[in-house]
Amino acid sequence: MLEDFLKYQAKTNPHPMGLEIAKASGNYLYDTDGKSYLDFIAGVSACPLGHSHPKVIKAIQDQANKYMHVMVYGEFIQSPSVKLCKKLVQLLPENQEVVYLTNSGTEAIEGALKLAKRVTQRSGLIAADQSYHGSTHGALSLLGNEEQKKGYRPLLTGVNFIKFNEDSDLKKINEKTAAVLLETIQGGAGFIEPEDNYLKKVKGRCSEVGALLILDEIQPGFGRTGKMFGFEKYGVSPDIVVMGKALGGGLPIGAFSASSSLMKKLELNPKLGHITTFGGNPVIAASALATLKEIDDSKIINKISDKEKLFRKYLINPKIKKIQGTGLMLAPIFKNDKIPNYLVHQCLKKGLLLFWLLWEKNAIRISPPLTISEEEIIHGCKIISDTLDEI
Repeated sequence: MLEDFLKYQAKTNPHPMGLEIAKASGNYLYDTDGKSYLDFIAGVSACPLGHSHPKVIKAIQDQANKYMHVMVYGEFIQSPSVKLCKKLVQLLPENQEVVYLTNSGTEAIEGALKLAKRVTQRSGLIAADQSYHGSTHGALSLLGNEEQKKGYRPLLTGVNFIKFNEDSDLKKINEKTAAVLLETIQGGAGFIEPEDNYLKKVKGRCSEVGALLILDEIQPGFGRTGKMFGFEKYGVSPDIVVMGKALGGGLPIGAFSASSSLMKKLELNPKLGHITTFGGNPVIAASALATLKEIDDSKIINKISDKEKLFRKYLINPKIKKIQGTGLMLAPIFKNDKIPNYLVHQCLKKGLLLFWLLWEKNAIRISPPLTISEEEIIHGCKIISDTLDEI
């Protein structure tokens, strides 16, 4: 299988980890030799309830037995999709009244950007340095790392960048700006939180000049920060919310939401302003709905703060300079990029899954399933600490 993997499946880097997965259950993955791996990645924050959660699996099976794909999105009434949108609206702020379901987070970003342009009749877009919103052309245009996108130009014009948490840059938001797109917490940059009411200041500036604020909740959303949505922690309500990753409970999905008056702009002049064949797929919507209900009903979000404290208590080592992030979205920072590389590979051998961050090379990602237990946190932290002591 390794030979075929290397020969036939396209890669994203020349040195993939190459772990062959036989099954996944709870907070563990298992390879073809039967070895278990405690998961501190959660599919890069995409599996909030761990793997093969029984309620999610049952919802998928029940819906698959009824029907799968039947028609392009937005034409037929498919109850899992409708119920999912209703549930999301109930969880979102009052100004978020309608949800558009997509196949992925990056597709949701594309839809949100189009909606902002359609609503404002402007073309200017602003994003942050060191941002990441996906890899499609529009999302790539607002990606804040030139090295990552220089080989794919020309990209969208009229895009400018501001420094996250830098108030003086807010003057770049002006009457030509259709929207400001920000991650609520910068993921690839090292889980950088907004400081000193920064998001409120951005929203205020957007309101002054008639621009829209789009917040990318693809990583922080659905409990990872200890709130259902990360922006709730910072007291701001965006005009458009972009969602993905954890929403599907392990299946591919994205979504963007807005007020009814804004979203109606995609219906006319022209019609079919944003279309998708498989967005809102009923099987995936059933998985997402079961995931949301379990997160909400189980009150698991109430335990996230205590779990963060455990990580900070047991991740004490002289080689860790600091730990950035919040909730179960944590990034230990080291003095150089050799330590993270050593950690990821050595911990893999010891049965612990860690991963890198996109732009912050001196860090590792810790984003386990929200279901991670106290014992599992302590055990994983001990593996990390012991491995650091080997260096």
